[in-house]
Amino acid sequence: MSDYILRILRLARFIRVCLLALLIGLGSFSAYGATIANPVAVFAGLDKITGRLTQFDVYIGETVQFGALQLTPRACYSRPPTEAQRVSVFVEVDQVSLKGTTTRIFTGWMFADSPALNAIDHAVYDLWLVACAQTSDVPPPDAR
Repeated sequence: MSDYILRILRLARFIRVCLLALLIGLGSFSAYGATIANPVAVFAGLDKITGRLTQFDVYIGETVQFGALQLTPRACYSRPPTEAQRVSVFVEVDQVSLKGTTTRIFTGWMFADSPALNAIDHAVYDLWLVACAQTSDVPPPDAR
């Protein structure tokens, strides 16, 4: 594919993600219930080379490394258990080069019910949001 077509496809995906985020955001202000801010985001990651699937907890504001990627969730929202679940996280993803420099490859919202909208284009790793949680078996960063 030409570079022009790839740019058009990325722009279309970006617009789709923004529209979905807007719709979810508008839905969170409805009279049916508010969102719940959670201190832990639960991610799953796939290493495409080894086929290894890993699930891991990340505290909000904490940076963890998965292969050559560094994830930093900034907010993780869910809804009360009595409502339809719409779990979302705002995350920053950086790629670490062999020289140790980092390059931001993604900043935006991920949705647990739509993992294909995460917009992380990486040749080796896939990442997606599984859930948000109030607690974790992993101790918080300040307790380690």
